[in-house]
Amino acid sequence: MKKINFSKTGRNTFWISFLSGTFLLVSYLVTRADFLLITGFYFVMVAAVINILVLLYELLEFLNHISKKKSSGNSVLLLLINIPITVLYIYIILNSDP
Repeated sequence: MKKINFSKTGRNTFWISFLSGTFLLVSYLVTRADFLLITGFYFVMVAAVINILVLLYELLEFLNHISKKKSSGNSVLLLLINIPITVLYIYIILNSDP
């Protein structure tokens, strides 16, 4: 099986966003501290802007050099995975018992 290549920028942005969001979610579920909800809300806003900027950069890079930058196209798909993960985390927060 062939290894899937991702650009370093896209891969790092995905992992930082994913791991930070997961840490905030787990911390809130364990402690039920209200400040973590506020921190998580601001994190989602900042992470969304950063992810969109990186996604647009990777998409432009891919479209400008399709044959050379397949890793950028793969990174666009990787960054898009953050959207359903965020929706799932928000669903978990909204349906967790206080």
